[in-house]
Amino acid sequence: MSNLYRFGISLDKDLIDRFDNHIRLKDYNNRSEAIRDLIRDELVRKQWQAGDEVAGAITMVYDHHKRELANKLMDIQHDYGDTIISTQHIHLDHHNCLEIIAVKGSAKNVQHLANKLRSQRNVNHVVVNMSTTGKILT
Repeated sequence: MSNLYRFGISLDKDLIDRFDNHIRLKDYNNRSEAIRDLIRDELVRKQWQAGDEVAGAITMVYDHHKRELANKLMDIQHDYGDTIISTQHIHLDHHNCLEIIAVKGSAKNVQHLANKLRSQRNVNHVVVNMSTTGKILT
């Protein structure tokens, strides 16, 4: 017996037309795949809100020429060694660096880490990209 479950939904014509246009622009082959992704996105958001174990990436841009900033950022990252899986440091230009910090741990710790990095003077931008460890998604 298949684990695939089929069901029907009713939508206004305008809404389904807009949805079809949206999924066409995103290169989906069919509505089922698009709806599965919408459901997964919501489940991942729920994991983060519940404080479950999550995975993701923190992306940060900063001016490495600012006095002691790189050392402060490194010290903060060392404080979160149990949450950080990996980092990648990229030189964007003579002044600006991009760091991508792969994380896995409680959503609360990941958010605390991002907030500490974001609050440092001369950090230009920090964003958290939410994902999942995949434990509840198939």
